[in-house]
Amino acid sequence: MAIMTDFQSVGANAVVANAVAGKSQEFIKEPSVVTFSATGSAAGLLMTFIVGEEVIMEDQLIPVSNRFPIIPDDMLCSGGAFPGDRVVVKIRNSTGGALNSWARVDIEPA
Repeated sequence: MAIMTDFQSVGANAVVANAVAGKSQEFIKEPSVVTFSATGSAAGLLMTFIVGEEVIMEDQLIPVSNRFPIIPDDMLCSGGAFPGDRVVVKIRNSTGGALNSWARVDIEPA
């Protein structure tokens, strides 16, 4: 199993296009199940989770815990992936101040 993690300080009304861009598992290498977990420092952070052409979760509020995601408590969604699929984790701050986000992507070969 592979794991990608990310911490971002997202500015007021800002968007992070792909929090896992450039990471070694950004592109899936074999048929897998991809599970997404996330938390934020305050209300107002929204995330989108895309695997390949499939939008698994779109612009949804994430839990406010102000810490790294705990498994299984902060698991939000999962989906299937095929070789070559790109994992995208988009983060949007809908507030007037900077907020912190934590994300974890687990990739388990099917």
